[in-house]
Amino acid sequence: MCKECGCGLSAGAPVTVSGHDREPEHEHGHHEHEHDHGDHEHHHSHEPEGEQRQMLELRRSILEKNDRLAERNRGFFGAHGVLVLNVLSSPGSGKTTFIVETIRRLGQRLKTAVIVGDLATDNDARRLRESGAPVVQINTGTVCHLEADMVARAVKQLDMPRLDLLIVENVGNLVCPASYDLGEDLRIVLLSVTEGEDKPLKYPPIFHSATVVIVSKMDLEKACEFKRAEAMANLRHIAHHAQLFEVSAKTGAGLDQWCDYLVRQHEAVKRKC
Repeated sequence: MCKECGCGLSAGAPVTVSGHDREPEHEHGHHEHEHDHGDHEHHHSHEPEGEQRQMLELRRSILEKNDRLAERNRGFFGAHGVLVLNVLSSPGSGKTTFIVETIRRLGQRLKTAVIVGDLATDNDARRLRESGAPVVQINTGTVCHLEADMVARAVKQLDMPRLDLLIVENVGNLVCPASYDLGEDLRIVLLSVTEGEDKPLKYPPIFHSATVVIVSKMDLEKACEFKRAEAMANLRHIAHHAQLFEVSAKTGAGLDQWCDYLVRQHEAVKRKC
């Protein structure tokens, strides 16, 4: 993942944040990444030959700054009584359609906005705007996940005091986003019936980190010969603590139960603020 392979050290990667009713804002530079060297050791020594050398090993988490910013985000969201979801999945799992139908089903019960992350294009953002919710697009360039500082900048384009629910649609990726806290209340991970029953076993960190697992595209269960019992057993093994919903955005199956759950979660957030 990013903390091992180094792709989280994305200094210089362009990030574009554009709101639902604003011109795109182009931000250049290092998007607040610290230049940590992680586990790499750099030794610059010019001692004369024969002198004894002492080596000090200094280690620092490359996620430290992100974690601090995530906690700041969490405090900000909590102060406004906004429930925040971080929605993750592989590409093609039906994430965007699921979010659109969630917003439509919620109607006036929860006032919702969306932050959507993609490497390029605003295709998903345009689809999400059809739900009537305000949408802010983040284009990450070469970065394979959203980070807490990106979300903090995008939130500035939303009227937070008027919101009840903020849905963050993360970049389609089951690896690197698992390491990055955005300040969310709930981490939602989708597993599509088209992806196979062993996906939780192949990508355990992200499924283990889930607060909720959504099994999506249940209308295709028979066509895909989805082995439901095997999938559920794998999920119980990896994400035994997660709430589970089986849904179809196409037929609406399971969406009412999912929306009722969100309303209850928002009520819990409001009681804390």
